[in-house]
Amino acid sequence: MKARELMSTNLVVVPPETPATAVAALLASRGISAVPVVDASGAPVGVVTEGDLIRRLADEKPGPVAWFFGLFKDPGKLAERFAKARGATARDVMTADLATVGEDADAGEIAKLMERRRIRRVPVVKDGKLVGVVSRADLLRAVLAPEPQEKALADDTAILRAVLAAMREQPWVDSFWVFPDVRDGVVALCGFHRSEAVRRGLKVLAEGVPGVKRVEDKTEPMPTLARLF
Repeated sequence: MKARELMSTNLVVVPPETPATAVAALLASRGISAVPVVDASGAPVGVVTEGDLIRRLADEKPGPVAWFFGLFKDPGKLAERFAKARGATARDVMTADLATVGEDADAGEIAKLMERRRIRRVPVVKDGKLVGVVSRADLLRAVLAPEPQEKALADDTAILRAVLAAMREQPWVDSFWVFPDVRDGVVALCGFHRSEAVRRGLKVLAEGVPGVKRVEDKTEPMPTLARLF
């Protein structure tokens, strides 16, 4: 699914000069956790989250010890934290380092961006202007959407080749120690596994190959001596 299919378009936005207290009231009254900040042209310049505003409550005047250790910290970061905690407007408290995507970005790309940046929502832009926001909740729609069914493989030999190819694609698979066999569409996994996590992963991997009717796990824990190789 693409961003244009996932994004929320009924957005609440604020201009940069909105008082921080008004932004807090807006989040509380609407029951939302963040609001995009846009300039006069409609371009996103930041986002104010609950975390940005809660920082105002958590910030305290540094005592002598904290002040001394602050001498050894990045002054830029300390100044940024001070501005966020004491700022009067959305521009002061917002997170300005935005990660945005276009309307054609797919769900996988957006999910990777969220994971890499550790963020909960991604603004969607078109011609530099904000047109929507994809949140984690929106991504769940992509997870629940039915995937297109691949054509089942015709025979056991083809299924075996596909299972082996899938195993080679995963760095965690001990293909030297695992020996799949296929009879009438049933995959039997024989050999040794290094952990229960690997064992479960192998079963899921084999079940995902088109044409596989069932997976029988016959692997055993790897002997201690074999773990050395």
